[in-house]
Amino acid sequence: MAGQLKQTIKRAVITGGLEMSFLLSRLRLVRSARGRGVIFTLHHVRPAEAGPFQPNRHLDVTPEFLDAAIVALKRDGYRCIRLEDVPAALEEPASSPPFAVFTLDDGFRDNAQHALPVFERHGVPFTIFVCKGLSERSHTMWWDTAAALIAKQNRLTLCLPATRIDADCSTVRAKAAAFDAVVAAVFAGDEAKSVAQLDQAAQAAGINPHALVAETVMDAEELRALARHPLVSYGAHTVSHRGLDALSDTEILAELNDSADYVAGITGTRPVTFAYPYGDARSATPRTAGYADWAGFRLSVTTRPGTLAPASLDAPQLLPRISLNGLYQKTRYVQALASGIPSRLKKG
Repeated sequence: MAGQLKQTIKRAVITGGLEMSFLLSRLRLVRSARGRGVIFTLHHVRPAEAGPFQPNRHLDVTPEFLDAAIVALKRDGYRCIRLEDVPAALEEPASSPPFAVFTLDDGFRDNAQHALPVFERHGVPFTIFVCKGLSERSHTMWWDTAAALIAKQNRLTLCLPATRIDADCSTVRAKAAAFDAVVAAVFAGDEAKSVAQLDQAAQAAGINPHALVAETVMDAEELRALARHPLVSYGAHTVSHRGLDALSDTEILAELNDSADYVAGITGTRPVTFAYPYGDARSATPRTAGYADWAGFRLSVTTRPGTLAPASLDAPQLLPRISLNGLYQKTRYVQALASGIPSRLKKG
């Protein structure tokens, strides 16, 4: 009950902040927060799914919402550019129109099926960050595995490195609490061991975690076909999708270089952009940024919210991105986020 109340309050606060930010932006207040442009983060773009238990719904937006977001941004004077063109855009005169960049993490098949037609309709370029281990089916998406496992059971009994979980899953509310407990446990202990043990529990329950990946993530041939499209660019997104800062120096470099080599094998060109898994302090730190630079990436993006200004190029390996969250699919919220006001309020 306490966890559910906390989530309700959190969403109400976020919604209130977005509504206020939209109003302030329409009144042309706090204009300095907008900066020169914004990079958006997306994951899934697909029709809305039914069902009361969807703990990963924040990762999903509908094609209709994406279409409306692009229309609203263009109406507000934004031009849509490629991620690799951001440095040049930031060096343009301050009077230049603001820019928007669209990026999608993990390489989901719906990016080609549902997002591409929207981007084509508006002539918008976009970057997909490819995770080698997911594309090759050698690694799993623990957040989807956990959701499938909890959805199937009325009680979750799970031993992870950080803790043992024994949780009721008989109601939607209980399932949500159990999912939150798994998330906390995965990041409290060794992530690789946690994922392996979660996968074992899922398999014992008749769920194939690798099949979940194969159902949703593009393989090398699909990525190769999509790469021929003139609007599409690829960036690297590691091999295992683990939080990088917990890894050794050798492991970090392997994650960076192996994922870049994988993309190069698909496109014929080594990528110049990189997205940190999770994009927060679990991966995006001054230490990992140094290795991203060493690996040859010109730009690396986080999920720390914020807009871009010329000073952003002082830290090109730690660029902010703003997530288009499936829980807040209203075009005025996109406009509010692009204004930079929510990020300014959060920092304040």
